[in-house]
Amino acid sequence: MAMDFRKINIDQYDEDKLLEEELYEPDPRDPETVLAEAKQKAAGVRGFISKGDIVGALSSILENAPYGPKVDDAKIITLQSLLLILNSTKPVDIPAIIKALPSDAHDTLMKYLYKAMAMPGYADVNSGALLTWHEKVRTYT
Repeated sequence: MAMDFRKINIDQYDEDKLLEEELYEPDPRDPETVLAEAKQKAAGVRGFISKGDIVGALSSILENAPYGPKVDDAKIITLQSLLLILNSTKPVDIPAIIKALPSDAHDTLMKYLYKAMAMPGYADVNSGALLTWHEKVRTYT
């Protein structure tokens, strides 16, 4: 009986509780459309990588990236594609690739780098590659 009070969610009574939907504008696209676009971009990324066009792959995946609630599957697919790109890039090529990207792509890339760093043990995360990319992106922003 004394432990019952710990099972009460007191946040439900808080009028000033900040909801995830209030943090940012939702993606104006339909979640199914966002997921389809993410899958299409992921397939395109593999083609860019096979051709050796890392700038094209990064530009493609970072352009119009999914954001907001209800698009988690698209976010995961995009992150996996980005990690594939980052892990398949030689460290000596990174500065030239970053220079070729527009500045808003730098911001989006940095967000994905932080997201990947927050997932230690995730299958495709290579911490060394993430830190190298982080260092290089930071020098150009």
